[in-house]
Amino acid sequence: MNPVAEYFGNIYRGIKTAMIGMQITFKHLFTRAVTIQYPTVKMKLPERARNRLYVNMDDCIGCDQCAMACPVDCIDIETIKSAPEDNLGMTSTGQKKRLHVPVFDIDIAKCCYCGLCVYPCPTECIKMTDVYEFSEFDRHNLIYSFSTMTPAEIETAKVKAKKMEEEAAAKKAAAAAAAKAAAEAKAAAPPAPSPAAGEQQQKTE
Repeated sequence: MNPVAEYFGNIYRGIKTAMIGMQITFKHLFTRAVTIQYPTVKMKLPERARNRLYVNMDDCIGCDQCAMACPVDCIDIETIKSAPEDNLGMTSTGQKKRLHVPVFDIDIAKCCYCGLCVYPCPTECIKMTDVYEFSEFDRHNLIYSFSTMTPAEIETAKVKAKKMEEEAAAKKAAAAAAAKAAAEAKAAAPPAPSPAAGEQQQKTE
């Protein structure tokens, strides 16, 4: 190939590819710019945007499904078994609540906004919101506590749970002792004569 033609051909291809790349730039060069006056005006987020988590404790049953699904362990849940006389109410999905939830903390600083905790929740009490402005100077302020139980309520629930455990342990020990006594009595009783032995004795007489 002629060196001169190759030289000018390279120049042409370089200019052509640059113009193709600048098409979008030239398109917006003569378009009136629109600036959003943030924070007075905010862009509308998509319907399924994933941002800060929210938990509706009225529907939480303490199943721990969300915490197990979290890949970064940013959800901390503690539960206390309720007493038979306690009525914790029903969830909006019709499930009876059987556990107290004294701790339901989410460390949003660890959250990766994957949304994996939302799907396994049987009562749909945890969800992603459209709130994305929650920066803090102190990292501890990014730990959100959703539990609505007061310290007095937590202490009362713990006392009742401990009492139930002690009663259940006492019943189990009593049942084990009764079974042991029955086994010992059975072992100490003389064996009953068999019918075959009685017939043999009559024949001997």
